[in-house]
Amino acid sequence: MTAASASPARSGGQILIQALCRQGVGCVFCVPGESYLAALDALQDAPAITTVVCRHEGGAAMMAEASAKLTGHPGVCFVTRGPGATNAASGMHVAAQDSTPLVLLIGQVSRDALGREAFQEIDYRLFYNGLAKHVEQVHDAARIPEIMSRAFHMACNGRPGPVVVVLPEDVLAENAQVADLPPCHVLHGEPAPQDMARFQELLETARQPLLLAGGRNWSTAARTALHDFARRWQLPVATAFRYQDVFDNTDAQYIGNVGTDLNPQLESAIETSDLVIALGVRLGEVTTGGYTRLRVPIPGQQLVHVHPGAEELGRVYFPTLALPVPAPVFALALSALQAPANFPWAEQGRQLRADYLRWSTPADAPGAVNLTEVIAHLSEALADDAIVCNGAGNNTGWLHRYFRHRGSGRQLASTSGSMGYGLPAAIAAALVHPQRQVVAVVGDGDFQMTGQELATAVQYGLSIVVIVVNNAMLGTIRMYQEMRYPGRTQYTGLINPDFCALAGAHGLVSERVSMTDEFAPALQRALAAPGSALIEVVTDAEAITHTATLTELRG
Repeated sequence: MTAASASPARSGGQILIQALCRQGVGCVFCVPGESYLAALDALQDAPAITTVVCRHEGGAAMMAEASAKLTGHPGVCFVTRGPGATNAASGMHVAAQDSTPLVLLIGQVSRDALGREAFQEIDYRLFYNGLAKHVEQVHDAARIPEIMSRAFHMACNGRPGPVVVVLPEDVLAENAQVADLPPCHVLHGEPAPQDMARFQELLETARQPLLLAGGRNWSTAARTALHDFARRWQLPVATAFRYQDVFDNTDAQYIGNVGTDLNPQLESAIETSDLVIALGVRLGEVTTGGYTRLRVPIPGQQLVHVHPGAEELGRVYFPTLALPVPAPVFALALSALQAPANFPWAEQGRQLRADYLRWSTPADAPGAVNLTEVIAHLSEALADDAIVCNGAGNNTGWLHRYFRHRGSGRQLASTSGSMGYGLPAAIAAALVHPQRQVVAVVGDGDFQMTGQELATAVQYGLSIVVIVVNNAMLGTIRMYQEMRYPGRTQYTGLINPDFCALAGAHGLVSERVSMTDEFAPALQRALAAPGSALIEVVTDAEAITHTATLTELRG
Protein backbone atom coordinates (compact mmCIF):
# COMPACT_ATOMS: atom_id res chain seq x y z
CA MET A 1 0.00 0.00 0.00
CA THR A 2 1.41 3.41 -0.97
CA ALA A 3 1.44 6.42 1.34
CA ALA A 4 -1.00 8.18 -0.95
CA SER A 5 -3.53 5.34 -0.92
CA ALA A 6 -3.26 5.18 2.88
CA SER A 7 -4.17 8.86 3.14
CA PRO A 8 -7.84 9.86 3.38
CA ALA A 9 -9.42 11.77 0.51
CA ARG A 10 -9.20 15.50 1.16
CA SER A 11 -10.13 18.64 -0.71
CA GLY A 12 -7.42 20.57 -2.48
CA GLY A 13 -7.92 23.33 0.08
CA GLN A 14 -7.29 20.91 2.94
CA ILE A 15 -4.23 19.48 1.20
CA LEU A 16 -2.88 23.00 0.66
CA ILE A 17 -3.34 24.11 4.27
CA GLN A 18 -1.80 20.90 5.57
CA ALA A 19 1.19 21.57 3.28
CA LEU A 20 1.56 25.00 4.92
CA CYS A 21 1.40 23.37 8.35
CA ARG A 22 4.12 20.90 7.34
CA GLN A 23 6.30 23.84 6.28
CA GLY A 24 5.94 25.35 9.75
CA VAL A 25 3.88 28.34 8.60
CA GLY A 26 2.52 30.14 11.65
CA CYS A 27 0.76 33.05 10.00
CA VAL A 28 -1.04 33.72 6.71
CA PHE A 29 -1.86 37.26 5.59
CA CYS A 30 -4.80 37.65 3.25
CA VAL A 31 -7.76 39.54 1.87
CA PRO A 32 -10.50 36.88 1.49
CA GLY A 33 -11.88 36.14 -1.97
CA GLU A 34 -14.36 33.72 -3.49
CA SER A 35 -11.70 32.11 -5.67
CA TYR A 36 -10.17 30.32 -2.68
CA LEU A 37 -13.14 29.62 -0.42
CA ALA A 38 -12.10 25.97 0.01
CA ALA A 39 -8.73 27.09 1.41
CA LEU A 40 -10.39 29.62 3.73
CA ASP A 41 -12.62 26.83 4.99
CA ALA A 42 -9.62 24.59 5.64
CA LEU A 43 -7.80 27.35 7.52
CA GLN A 44 -10.55 27.26 10.13
CA ASP A 45 -9.40 23.73 11.04
CA ALA A 46 -5.71 24.68 11.27
CA PRO A 47 -5.20 26.14 14.77
CA ALA A 48 -1.42 26.28 14.27
CA ILE A 49 -1.88 29.00 11.63
CA THR A 50 -3.00 32.52 12.52
CA THR A 51 -4.99 33.98 9.63
CA VAL A 52 -4.65 37.76 9.49
CA VAL A 53 -7.32 39.50 7.42
CA CYS A 54 -5.93 42.72 5.97
CA ARG A 55 -7.61 45.66 4.28
CA HIS A 56 -5.61 45.68 1.02
CA GLU A 57 -3.57 43.03 -0.74
CA GLY A 58 -0.55 45.35 -1.01
CA GLY A 59 -0.53 45.69 2.78
CA ALA A 60 -1.02 41.94 3.18
CA ALA A 61 1.97 41.14 0.95
CA MET A 62 4.13 43.68 2.80
CA MET A 63 3.14 42.14 6.13
CA ALA A 64 4.10 38.69 4.85
CA GLU A 65 7.43 40.05 3.63
CA ALA A 66 8.17 41.76 6.96
CA SER A 67 7.29 38.63 8.93
CA ALA A 68 9.78 36.67 6.82
CA LYS A 69 12.53 39.15 7.68
CA LEU A 70 11.78 38.72 11.38
CA THR A 71 11.38 34.94 11.50
CA GLY A 72 13.76 33.76 8.79
CA HIS A 73 10.94 31.62 7.35
CA PRO A 74 9.02 32.37 4.15
CA GLY A 75 6.10 34.74 4.56
CA VAL A 76 2.78 33.55 3.12
CA CYS A 77 0.17 35.77 1.50
CA PHE A 78 -3.17 34.60 0.08
CA VAL A 79 -5.06 36.77 -2.43
CA THR A 80 -7.89 36.34 -4.86
CA ARG A 81 -7.65 36.49 -8.64
CA GLY A 82 -7.41 39.60 -10.82
CA PRO A 83 -7.44 42.80 -8.76
CA GLY A 84 -6.35 40.96 -5.63
CA ALA A 85 -3.32 39.52 -7.34
CA THR A 86 -2.35 42.79 -9.01
CA ASN A 87 -2.74 44.72 -5.74
CA ALA A 88 -0.23 42.36 -4.12
CA ALA A 89 2.47 43.30 -6.66
CA SER A 90 3.81 46.16 -4.53
CA GLY A 91 4.68 43.77 -1.70
CA MET A 92 6.06 41.24 -4.16
CA HIS A 93 8.40 43.90 -5.53
CA VAL A 94 9.68 44.56 -2.01
CA ALA A 95 10.35 40.83 -1.53
CA ALA A 96 12.14 40.61 -4.87
CA GLN A 97 14.48 43.57 -4.34
CA ASP A 98 15.02 42.81 -0.64
CA SER A 99 15.75 39.11 -1.34
CA THR A 100 13.03 37.99 1.08
CA PRO A 101 11.47 34.51 0.88
CA LEU A 102 7.73 34.83 0.27
CA VAL A 103 5.07 32.51 -1.13
CA LEU A 104 2.12 34.24 -2.78
CA LEU A 105 -0.95 32.01 -3.19
CA ILE A 106 -3.43 33.26 -5.80
CA GLY A 107 -6.94 31.98 -6.34
CA GLN A 108 -7.71 31.48 -10.03
CA VAL A 109 -10.73 30.86 -12.27
CA SER A 110 -11.77 27.23 -12.68
CA ARG A 111 -9.86 25.08 -15.16
CA ASP A 112 -12.79 24.87 -17.59
CA ALA A 113 -12.73 28.68 -17.96
CA LEU A 114 -8.98 29.14 -18.39
CA GLY A 115 -7.88 30.99 -21.51
CA ARG A 116 -11.26 32.61 -22.15
CA GLU A 117 -10.52 35.87 -20.30
CA ALA A 118 -13.04 34.75 -17.72
CA PHE A 119 -14.10 37.02 -14.85
CA GLN A 120 -10.92 38.48 -13.31
CA GLU A 121 -8.71 35.98 -15.16
CA ILE A 122 -5.01 36.85 -15.60
CA ASP A 123 -2.09 34.79 -16.89
CA TYR A 124 0.12 35.06 -13.81
CA ARG A 125 3.15 33.55 -15.52
CA LEU A 126 3.18 36.63 -17.74
CA PHE A 127 2.18 39.08 -15.03
CA TYR A 128 4.77 38.03 -12.45
CA ASN A 129 7.51 36.96 -14.87
CA GLY A 130 10.70 38.80 -13.96
CA LEU A 131 9.43 39.76 -10.51
CA ALA A 132 8.99 36.33 -8.89
CA LYS A 133 11.64 33.62 -8.81
CA HIS A 134 9.08 31.11 -10.05
CA VAL A 135 5.40 31.07 -11.05
CA GLU A 136 3.46 27.80 -11.22
CA GLN A 137 -0.20 26.93 -11.68
CA VAL A 138 -1.69 23.79 -10.12
CA HIS A 139 -3.82 21.62 -12.39
CA ASP A 140 -4.28 18.58 -10.16
CA ALA A 141 -5.04 18.62 -6.42
CA ALA A 142 -2.86 15.52 -5.97
CA ARG A 143 0.19 17.56 -6.99
CA ILE A 144 -0.30 20.29 -4.40
CA PRO A 145 2.22 18.83 -1.88
CA GLU A 146 4.87 18.53 -4.60
CA ILE A 147 4.29 22.07 -5.90
CA MET A 148 4.21 23.63 -2.43
CA SER A 149 7.44 21.86 -1.50
CA ARG A 150 9.05 23.22 -4.65
CA ALA A 151 7.75 26.71 -3.88
CA PHE A 152 9.29 26.76 -0.39
CA HIS A 153 12.58 25.27 -1.58
CA MET A 154 12.86 27.92 -4.29
CA ALA A 155 11.83 30.81 -2.02
CA CYS A 156 14.50 29.93 0.58
CA ASN A 157 17.54 28.74 -1.34
CA GLY A 158 20.09 30.56 -3.45
CA ARG A 159 19.16 34.21 -3.44
CA PRO A 160 15.88 34.17 -1.47
CA GLY A 161 12.85 35.74 -3.06
CA PRO A 162 9.13 35.50 -3.86
CA VAL A 163 7.42 32.52 -5.50
CA VAL A 164 3.87 32.46 -6.87
CA VAL A 165 1.52 29.47 -6.76
CA VAL A 166 -1.73 29.82 -8.72
CA LEU A 167 -4.68 27.72 -7.54
CA PRO A 168 -7.77 27.31 -9.76
CA GLU A 169 -10.97 27.37 -7.73
CA ASP A 170 -12.08 23.88 -8.78
CA VAL A 171 -8.66 22.38 -7.92
CA LEU A 172 -9.08 23.62 -4.36
CA ALA A 173 -12.58 22.12 -4.22
CA GLU A 174 -11.83 18.68 -5.73
CA ASN A 175 -10.84 15.70 -3.59
CA ALA A 176 -7.62 13.72 -3.90
CA GLN A 177 -5.67 11.06 -2.03
CA VAL A 178 -2.06 12.14 -1.61
CA ALA A 179 0.59 11.97 1.09
CA ASP A 180 1.98 15.09 2.71
CA LEU A 181 5.64 16.04 2.34
CA PRO A 182 8.09 17.07 5.09
CA PRO A 183 9.46 20.62 5.46
CA CYS A 184 11.78 21.98 2.78
CA HIS A 185 15.55 21.81 3.15
CA VAL A 186 17.22 25.19 3.62
CA LEU A 187 20.72 24.79 2.20
CA HIS A 188 23.66 26.65 3.72
CA GLY A 189 27.01 26.19 2.04
CA GLU A 190 30.16 26.52 4.12
CA PRO A 191 33.12 28.69 3.02
CA ALA A 192 35.95 26.54 1.68
CA PRO A 193 39.21 26.52 3.70
CA GLN A 194 41.17 27.88 0.73
CA ASP A 195 38.69 30.77 0.42
CA MET A 196 39.10 31.66 4.10
CA ALA A 197 42.89 31.51 3.68
CA ARG A 198 42.67 33.83 0.68
CA PHE A 199 40.40 36.18 2.63
CA GLN A 200 42.92 36.39 5.48
CA GLU A 201 45.69 37.07 3.00
CA LEU A 202 43.73 39.94 1.40
CA LEU A 203 42.95 41.43 4.79
CA GLU A 204 46.52 41.17 6.10
CA THR A 205 47.93 42.95 3.05
CA ALA A 206 45.30 45.74 3.07
CA ARG A 207 46.01 49.25 4.33
CA GLN A 208 42.51 50.74 4.32
CA PRO A 209 39.96 47.90 4.57
CA LEU A 210 36.28 48.45 5.25
CA LEU A 211 33.54 45.94 6.02
CA LEU A 212 30.09 46.65 4.60
CA ALA A 213 27.61 44.51 6.54
CA GLY A 214 24.12 43.32 5.63
CA GLY A 215 22.27 40.06 5.18
CA ARG A 216 19.37 38.43 7.01
CA ASN A 217 18.78 35.67 9.56
CA TRP A 218 21.49 36.70 12.00
CA SER A 219 21.55 34.38 14.98
CA THR A 220 22.91 35.63 18.31
CA ALA A 221 26.02 33.47 17.80
CA ALA A 222 26.69 34.80 14.29
CA ARG A 223 26.12 38.40 15.34
CA THR A 224 28.49 37.94 18.29
CA ALA A 225 31.09 36.37 16.01
CA LEU A 226 30.92 39.36 13.61
CA HIS A 227 31.35 41.86 16.43
CA ASP A 228 34.20 39.86 17.94
CA PHE A 229 35.97 39.67 14.57
CA ALA A 230 35.64 43.42 14.01
CA ARG A 231 37.08 44.16 17.46
CA ARG A 232 39.96 41.69 17.19
CA TRP A 233 40.96 43.10 13.81
CA GLN A 234 40.00 46.70 14.73
CA LEU A 235 38.09 46.76 11.47
CA PRO A 236 35.81 49.71 10.59
CA VAL A 237 32.28 48.43 9.92
CA ALA A 238 29.57 50.25 7.97
CA THR A 239 26.13 48.87 7.22
CA ALA A 240 24.46 48.78 3.82
CA PHE A 241 21.30 50.73 3.01
CA ARG A 242 18.56 49.68 5.45
CA TYR A 243 20.64 46.95 7.10
CA GLN A 244 21.55 49.28 9.95
CA ASP A 245 20.52 46.78 12.63
CA VAL A 246 23.07 44.13 11.59
CA PHE A 247 25.85 45.77 13.62
CA ASP A 248 25.47 47.49 17.00
CA ASN A 249 25.62 51.22 16.26
CA THR A 250 27.11 51.90 19.72
CA ASP A 251 30.08 49.61 19.07
CA ALA A 252 33.45 51.37 18.70
CA GLN A 253 33.98 49.76 15.27
CA TYR A 254 30.73 51.07 13.77
CA ILE A 255 31.21 54.00 11.36
CA GLY A 256 27.77 54.56 9.82
CA ASN A 257 25.09 53.57 7.35
CA VAL A 258 25.76 53.61 3.60
CA GLY A 259 22.64 54.87 1.86
CA THR A 260 21.40 58.18 0.49
CA ASP A 261 23.02 61.46 1.62
CA LEU A 262 25.60 59.65 3.73
CA ASN A 263 28.35 61.18 5.84
CA PRO A 264 30.89 62.68 3.36
CA GLN A 265 33.80 61.26 5.38
CA LEU A 266 32.31 57.77 5.13
CA GLU A 267 31.76 58.14 1.40
CA SER A 268 35.38 59.19 0.95
CA ALA A 269 36.53 56.21 3.05
CA ILE A 270 34.69 53.78 0.77
CA GLU A 271 36.06 55.34 -2.41
CA THR A 272 39.67 55.38 -1.13
CA SER A 273 39.54 51.96 0.52
CA ASP A 274 41.82 49.27 -0.88
CA LEU A 275 39.62 46.38 0.32
CA VAL A 276 35.82 46.32 0.62
CA ILE A 277 34.26 43.29 2.29
CA ALA A 278 30.63 43.21 1.10
CA LEU A 279 28.91 40.89 3.55
CA GLY A 280 25.45 39.67 2.60
CA VAL A 281 24.54 42.64 0.36
CA ARG A 282 23.85 42.81 -3.38
CA LEU A 283 25.73 46.09 -3.83
CA GLY A 284 22.65 47.72 -5.30
CA GLU A 285 22.20 51.21 -6.67
CA VAL A 286 21.56 53.02 -3.37
CA THR A 287 24.38 51.41 -1.40
CA THR A 288 26.85 52.08 -4.21
CA GLY A 289 25.68 55.66 -4.82
CA GLY A 290 24.42 54.96 -8.33
CA TYR A 291 27.26 52.49 -8.95
CA THR A 292 29.91 55.17 -8.37
CA ARG A 293 31.33 54.36 -4.92
CA LEU A 294 32.64 51.17 -6.49
CA ARG A 295 33.55 51.31 -10.18
CA VAL A 296 31.72 48.98 -12.61
CA PRO A 297 32.59 46.29 -13.59
CA ILE A 298 35.98 45.99 -11.84
CA PRO A 299 36.15 48.15 -8.70
CA GLY A 300 39.20 50.21 -7.88
CA GLN A 301 39.16 48.45 -4.50
CA GLN A 302 39.81 44.77 -3.93
CA LEU A 303 36.36 43.27 -3.41
CA VAL A 304 35.39 40.31 -1.25
CA HIS A 305 31.74 39.58 -1.99
CA VAL A 306 29.83 37.23 0.32
CA HIS A 307 26.26 36.44 -0.74
CA PRO A 308 24.08 33.28 -0.62
CA GLY A 309 23.01 33.65 -4.26
CA ALA A 310 25.79 32.47 -6.54
CA GLU A 311 23.95 34.15 -9.42
CA GLU A 312 24.51 37.49 -7.68
CA LEU A 313 28.29 37.19 -7.49
CA GLY A 314 29.88 38.86 -10.51
CA ARG A 315 26.50 40.07 -11.77
CA VAL A 316 27.49 43.75 -11.57
CA TYR A 317 30.89 43.81 -9.87
CA PHE A 318 33.74 41.43 -10.64
CA PRO A 319 34.95 40.31 -7.19
CA THR A 320 38.52 39.57 -6.14
CA LEU A 321 37.06 36.79 -3.99
CA ALA A 322 33.49 35.48 -4.20
CA LEU A 323 31.93 33.30 -1.50
CA PRO A 324 28.40 31.93 -2.17
CA VAL A 325 27.40 31.55 1.48
CA PRO A 326 24.98 33.39 3.80
CA ALA A 327 26.51 36.25 5.75
CA PRO A 328 25.85 34.67 9.19
CA VAL A 329 27.57 31.44 8.12
CA PHE A 330 30.61 33.39 6.95
CA ALA A 331 30.64 35.37 10.21
CA LEU A 332 30.85 32.17 12.25
CA ALA A 333 33.85 31.07 10.19
CA LEU A 334 35.68 34.31 11.03
CA SER A 335 36.32 33.08 14.58
CA ALA A 336 39.12 30.85 13.29
CA LEU A 337 41.13 33.74 11.80
CA GLN A 338 44.09 34.89 13.88
CA ALA A 339 44.52 38.65 14.03
CA PRO A 340 47.97 40.18 13.41
CA ALA A 341 49.80 42.26 15.99
CA ASN A 342 49.53 45.55 14.11
CA PHE A 343 46.74 47.20 12.16
CA PRO A 344 47.79 49.98 9.78
CA TRP A 345 44.14 51.02 9.45
CA ALA A 346 43.43 51.35 13.19
CA GLU A 347 43.84 55.12 13.42
CA GLN A 348 41.66 55.72 10.36
CA GLY A 349 38.98 53.52 11.93
CA ARG A 350 39.01 55.60 15.11
CA GLN A 351 38.71 58.77 13.05
CA LEU A 352 35.78 57.37 11.08
CA ARG A 353 34.06 56.42 14.35
CA ALA A 354 34.50 60.00 15.61
CA ASP A 355 33.13 61.29 12.28
CA TYR A 356 30.06 59.07 12.69
CA LEU A 357 29.40 60.29 16.22
CA ARG A 358 29.54 63.90 15.03
CA TRP A 359 27.34 63.11 12.03
CA SER A 360 24.67 61.44 14.19
CA THR A 361 24.59 64.12 16.92
CA PRO A 362 21.48 66.35 16.77
CA ALA A 363 21.92 69.73 15.12
CA ASP A 364 19.85 72.87 14.67
CA ALA A 365 17.01 72.76 12.13
CA PRO A 366 14.40 75.25 10.89
CA GLY A 367 10.89 75.19 12.29
CA ALA A 368 9.27 74.66 15.67
CA VAL A 369 9.90 70.90 15.54
CA ASN A 370 13.54 69.84 15.23
CA LEU A 371 13.32 66.36 13.73
CA THR A 372 16.98 65.64 14.56
CA GLU A 373 16.16 65.94 18.26
CA VAL A 374 12.92 64.00 17.87
CA ILE A 375 14.70 61.01 16.33
CA ALA A 376 17.63 61.22 18.76
CA HIS A 377 15.17 61.11 21.67
CA LEU A 378 13.33 58.18 20.07
CA SER A 379 16.66 56.35 19.83
CA GLU A 380 17.41 56.88 23.52
CA ALA A 381 13.88 56.22 24.80
CA LEU A 382 13.17 52.89 23.11
CA ALA A 383 14.29 49.54 24.50
CA ASP A 384 17.37 47.90 23.02
CA ASP A 385 15.20 45.23 21.39
CA ALA A 386 12.63 47.63 19.93
CA ILE A 387 11.57 47.11 16.31
CA VAL A 388 11.59 50.28 14.20
CA CYS A 389 9.83 50.29 10.84
CA ASN A 390 9.67 52.82 8.03
CA GLY A 391 8.57 53.22 4.45
CA ALA A 392 9.84 55.74 1.92
CA GLY A 393 10.32 59.49 1.87
CA ASN A 394 12.77 62.15 2.97
CA ASN A 395 11.74 61.65 6.60
CA THR A 396 13.68 58.38 6.55
CA GLY A 397 16.93 60.33 6.17
CA TRP A 398 16.60 61.62 9.73
CA LEU A 399 15.76 58.15 11.00
CA HIS A 400 18.76 56.49 9.33
CA ARG A 401 21.12 59.25 10.43
CA TYR A 402 20.11 59.91 14.04
CA PHE A 403 18.65 56.60 15.27
CA ARG A 404 21.27 54.26 16.72
CA HIS A 405 20.32 50.58 16.60
CA ARG A 406 21.57 48.66 19.63
CA GLY A 407 21.49 45.14 21.01
CA SER A 408 18.97 42.89 19.34
CA GLY A 409 16.80 45.69 17.97
CA ARG A 410 15.48 45.33 14.48
CA GLN A 411 15.09 47.61 11.50
CA LEU A 412 12.25 46.83 9.11
CA ALA A 413 12.58 48.94 5.98
CA SER A 414 12.41 48.07 2.31
CA THR A 415 15.60 48.45 0.30
CA SER A 416 13.30 48.81 -2.72
CA GLY A 417 12.15 52.15 -1.30
CA SER A 418 8.49 51.23 -1.44
CA MET A 419 5.92 53.72 -0.21
CA GLY A 420 3.52 52.41 2.41
CA TYR A 421 5.79 49.76 3.93
CA GLY A 422 6.17 51.12 7.47
CA LEU A 423 2.70 50.45 8.91
CA PRO A 424 2.23 46.92 7.48
CA ALA A 425 5.75 46.02 8.67
CA ALA A 426 4.89 47.25 12.18
CA ILE A 427 1.74 45.12 12.22
CA ALA A 428 3.73 42.04 11.23
CA ALA A 429 6.34 42.84 13.89
CA ALA A 430 3.72 43.14 16.62
CA LEU A 431 2.25 39.79 15.60
CA VAL A 432 5.65 38.05 15.64
CA HIS A 433 6.95 39.81 18.79
CA PRO A 434 3.94 41.01 20.82
CA GLN A 435 6.08 41.72 23.91
CA ARG A 436 8.51 44.08 22.16
CA GLN A 437 8.11 47.78 21.45
CA VAL A 438 7.16 48.36 17.81
CA VAL A 439 7.32 51.81 16.24
CA ALA A 440 6.55 52.88 12.66
CA VAL A 441 8.04 56.20 11.52
CA VAL A 442 6.22 57.24 8.35
CA GLY A 443 5.76 60.34 6.24
CA ASP A 444 2.34 61.84 5.55
CA GLY A 445 2.36 60.66 1.93
CA ASP A 446 3.79 57.28 2.84
CA PHE A 447 1.19 56.68 5.56
CA GLN A 448 -1.73 57.35 3.24
CA MET A 449 -0.65 54.50 0.95
CA THR A 450 -1.56 51.82 3.54
CA GLY A 451 -3.10 53.79 6.42
CA GLN A 452 -6.27 51.71 6.23
CA GLU A 453 -4.29 48.88 7.88
CA LEU A 454 -4.76 50.71 11.19
CA ALA A 455 -8.01 48.75 11.26
CA THR A 456 -6.02 45.51 11.02
CA ALA A 457 -3.89 46.51 13.99
CA VAL A 458 -7.00 47.25 16.05
CA GLN A 459 -8.81 44.08 14.98
CA TYR A 460 -5.97 41.90 16.26
CA GLY A 461 -5.39 43.89 19.44
CA LEU A 462 -1.85 44.90 18.52
CA SER A 463 0.30 47.46 20.31
CA ILE A 464 2.25 49.69 17.94
CA VAL A 465 3.18 53.37 17.91
CA VAL A 466 2.78 55.16 14.57
CA ILE A 467 4.71 58.43 14.21
CA VAL A 468 3.44 60.39 11.20
CA VAL A 469 5.90 63.09 10.08
CA ASN A 470 3.64 65.65 8.42
CA ASN A 471 5.18 68.33 6.20
CA ALA A 472 2.12 68.45 3.89
CA MET A 473 4.02 67.41 0.79
CA LEU A 474 5.71 64.57 -1.06
CA GLY A 475 9.11 65.72 0.17
CA THR A 476 11.40 63.51 -1.90
CA ILE A 477 9.78 64.48 -5.19
CA ARG A 478 9.67 68.13 -4.17
CA MET A 479 13.39 67.94 -3.36
CA TYR A 480 14.20 66.63 -6.83
CA GLN A 481 11.96 69.26 -8.44
CA GLU A 482 13.86 72.00 -6.60
CA MET A 483 17.18 70.52 -7.69
CA ARG A 484 16.40 69.73 -11.32
CA TYR A 485 13.55 72.06 -12.28
CA PRO A 486 13.95 75.19 -10.10
CA GLY A 487 10.79 77.20 -9.71
CA ARG A 488 8.60 74.47 -11.22
CA THR A 489 7.30 72.62 -8.19
CA GLN A 490 3.70 71.68 -8.87
CA TYR A 491 1.90 68.46 -7.89
CA THR A 492 3.75 67.63 -4.66
CA GLY A 493 1.68 69.60 -2.13
CA LEU A 494 -0.75 67.54 -0.05
CA ILE A 495 -4.08 68.45 1.53
CA ASN A 496 -3.96 65.95 4.37
CA PRO A 497 -6.70 64.61 6.63
CA ASP A 498 -6.66 65.22 10.36
CA PHE A 499 -4.40 62.28 11.24
CA CYS A 500 -5.33 62.38 14.93
CA ALA A 501 -9.04 62.31 14.10
CA LEU A 502 -8.39 59.44 11.67
CA ALA A 503 -6.57 57.52 14.39
CA GLY A 504 -9.40 58.23 16.82
CA ALA A 505 -11.93 56.89 14.33
CA HIS A 506 -10.01 53.60 14.43
CA GLY A 507 -9.96 53.57 18.23
CA LEU A 508 -6.32 54.64 18.70
CA VAL A 509 -5.15 57.22 21.20
CA SER A 510 -3.42 60.08 19.43
CA GLU A 511 -1.88 63.51 19.83
CA ARG A 512 -0.29 66.18 17.70
CA VAL A 513 3.25 67.47 18.30
CA SER A 514 3.95 71.00 17.04
CA MET A 515 6.94 71.86 19.28
CA THR A 516 10.10 69.83 19.82
CA ASP A 517 9.73 69.59 23.60
CA GLU A 518 6.24 68.13 23.21
CA PHE A 519 7.55 64.94 21.65
CA ALA A 520 9.19 63.24 24.65
CA PRO A 521 6.09 63.22 26.89
CA ALA A 522 3.88 62.30 23.91
CA LEU A 523 6.08 59.30 23.16
CA GLN A 524 6.02 58.22 26.80
CA ARG A 525 2.23 58.32 26.83
CA ALA A 526 1.99 56.46 23.51
CA LEU A 527 4.30 53.66 24.69
CA ALA A 528 2.28 53.31 27.90
CA ALA A 529 -1.10 53.29 26.17
CA PRO A 530 -3.09 50.06 25.98
CA GLY A 531 -3.27 49.08 22.34
CA SER A 532 -1.91 51.22 19.54
CA ALA A 533 -1.25 54.95 19.38
CA LEU A 534 -0.49 57.61 16.77
CA ILE A 535 1.66 60.73 17.11
CA GLU A 536 1.45 63.35 14.39
CA VAL A 537 4.68 65.38 14.21
CA VAL A 538 4.13 68.60 12.26
CA THR A 539 7.34 69.78 10.59
CA ASP A 540 8.28 72.85 8.59
CA ALA A 541 8.52 72.44 4.82
CA GLU A 542 11.78 74.41 4.99
CA ALA A 543 13.38 71.37 6.70
CA ILE A 544 13.00 69.31 3.53
CA THR A 545 16.04 67.05 4.07
CA HIS A 546 18.43 66.21 6.89
CA THR A 547 21.32 67.75 4.91
CA ALA A 548 19.82 70.88 3.27
CA THR A 549 16.91 73.29 3.66
CA LEU A 550 14.43 74.20 0.95
CA THR A 551 16.11 77.59 0.55
CA GLU A 552 19.53 75.96 0.19
CA LEU A 553 18.23 73.59 -2.47
CA ARG A 554 16.83 76.50 -4.44
CA GLY A 555 20.19 78.21 -4.20
